[in-house]
Amino acid sequence: MSITGQSQNRMDVTFAELREKGETALIPFLTVGDPDPQTTVDIIVELQAAGAHILELGVPYSDPLADGPVIQRASQRSLTHQVTIDTCLEVAEQARSRGVIMPFILFTYYNPILQYGLDRFFEQMQRYDISGMIIPDLPVEESEEMRRRSRAAGVSLVPLVAPTSEERIASILDGAQGFVYCVSSLGVTGERASFHNNVEQFIRNVKANTDLPVAVGFGISSHEQVRQFSEFCDGVVVGSAIVRQIESQIPLLTDPERKAEGLLQIRNFVSDLIGPK
Repeated sequence: MSITGQSQNRMDVTFAELREKGETALIPFLTVGDPDPQTTVDIIVELQAAGAHILELGVPYSDPLADGPVIQRASQRSLTHQVTIDTCLEVAEQARSRGVIMPFILFTYYNPILQYGLDRFFEQMQRYDISGMIIPDLPVEESEEMRRRSRAAGVSLVPLVAPTSEERIASILDGAQGFVYCVSSLGVTGERASFHNNVEQFIRNVKANTDLPVAVGFGISSHEQVRQFSEFCDGVVVGSAIVRQIESQIPLLTDPERKAEGLLQIRNFVSDLIGPK
């Protein structure tokens, strides 16, 4: 293993390249270790082949406050394999060895980072070429040390902005890095048929307050929704819909003779999110 020699953050480069082409980033989320760590590596390879641009690697957690039932179940399955932050980093490294060039973002709660140790955490994030992190339970008022460390390490701490954050948008975006993650709906993650009223205006307000790319997530699950949000966002995050697709393919993914069939189903699902219909 070698420590990355990159001078530029992969995520920043990817957003810049997409902006030049007038394209929107598709950002899948998956729970590392669901249904097992090696299959996660296989799925990551398929996600890149399907056309995904940036990937959120979810660290399973026993008390995932921001996650709905689909991702909670994925975390429970993953935790049966004792998946940790280290496991997630090893999965990222294995994916790189198989030709994956997508930027990786670690999605984790704050307690596992504290348990891991901040010095070690940022050393490993650099070592394993992780471009950013999302910490949903770390409010901006308590994030100064993480923001300082992330800037020093060149690993972006991606801020979350919700429709209820109107009066705090300026403080949340002050010194923000990477991109801004706009939460499309109130509540936990999960597929939705509709979104918060005035979500488009909310996102446009956020864009007016930052030069960073702005992505939207929470509830997006179809090609039509991806296309809708692509009209005014720089990135679209799809989580629960992909995790549910993985869940539905577990009988195939855990059968060595039919695993390729299950992986193809996941690849096709993600390709359909992007491609014309």
